[in-house]
Amino acid sequence: MKKAIVVGGSNGIGLAIAKKLIDSNRHVIILDVCSPAEKILDGKSYNYIKTDLTSFDNDLFENFSSDEEIDTLFITAGIGRICNFDNLSLTEIEKLFKINSVSAIKILKIFYERIKNTKSFYTGIIGSIAGLVSSPMFSVYSATKASICRFVESVNIELEANGYDNRILNVSPGSIKGTRFNGGENDLTLTDKLSDEIVSRLYKGETLFIPDYDEVYKGVIERYRQNARQFGLDSYEYKQKSGRISDKSPIVIGYLSGTFDLFHIGHLNLIRRAKAECDYLIVGVHPDASHKGKTTIIPFEERMEIVGACKYVDKVVMSFREDSDAWDEHHFNKLFVGSDYKGTERFLRYEEYFKDKNVEIVYFSYTKGISSTQIRETLAKK
Repeated sequence: MKKAIVVGGSNGIGLAIAKKLIDSNRHVIILDVCSPAEKILDGKSYNYIKTDLTSFDNDLFENFSSDEEIDTLFITAGIGRICNFDNLSLTEIEKLFKINSVSAIKILKIFYERIKNTKSFYTGIIGSIAGLVSSPMFSVYSATKASICRFVESVNIELEANGYDNRILNVSPGSIKGTRFNGGENDLTLTDKLSDEIVSRLYKGETLFIPDYDEVYKGVIERYRQNARQFGLDSYEYKQKSGRISDKSPIVIGYLSGTFDLFHIGHLNLIRRAKAECDYLIVGVHPDASHKGKTTIIPFEERMEIVGACKYVDKVVMSFREDSDAWDEHHFNKLFVGSDYKGTERFLRYEEYFKDKNVEIVYFSYTKGISSTQIRETLAKK
């Protein structure tokens, strides 16, 4: 049985495309950060693998690229929100590019030997009309999609110039009803017709599809080309009146602190679990262990370097004496700590302090059987 991969196939148009590919007698592999909405897809017709494109897994995609039963790849993952540029944090900007652009191009690179082949391989990706015209209040999202649109256009020319038949389909829609993008809800009755047309054009080997082009977007693109400045001003005013402006960043910043002396698997597990619950993880390293009445073996600067080298850590800093003081500096949304601190005077105080600051304290159980104290005792005995 033939297989298809849908990256971002758990919601919206990705979910609708996944259903159409199942209808075309393909077993679908859905790669997404969350599982598909319940009872929409036949559980026997697909597999779901949790995949976070902000922590790109080369091995996962390399393994799939060598599976000869896979003949279809569709990338639908994407994020964005309508707001002024100054409302975007550096973390959100980085995440937009990682998900919308960089990861997508990496995936296509990994599968390129399958695309650049005499054997049929069907590839599609969701671009955006925002990638074809100026889009104020959607500036960085527009930039990520513009890079995809130009990339696909350029690579398709390379394929044609080198005599290959396979192409990459760029689907560049405007707003799509029936998706969770911009705060909507999944409704396959609203995306059924569009997903059907997308899959049809995919298997015909087309290179660009702009839904509602003749009815809406042909005129939009013409107005943009005639006077880009006025088009941008009109677009800005339209978005201002749309009621879809989102001033609240969806980026979750996490913070945890520790001594991290004699770095071991328990430390790694704590950091890894914390990163799984946030988009950007800041780790504070204590200069010493005097707060525990102990001395450290590894110098502070080396412990900072070790923690900072961990792929789950986005930023390493010297810790504050109190985690509440760290919030004044970093404004995190989640504070991670070991479960043995739950109910202590200190963390009861933190729970009260963070009550009106939109901060969740997440208590993790420690890895059993290992600790810096045990390592230190073992070394002392030997």
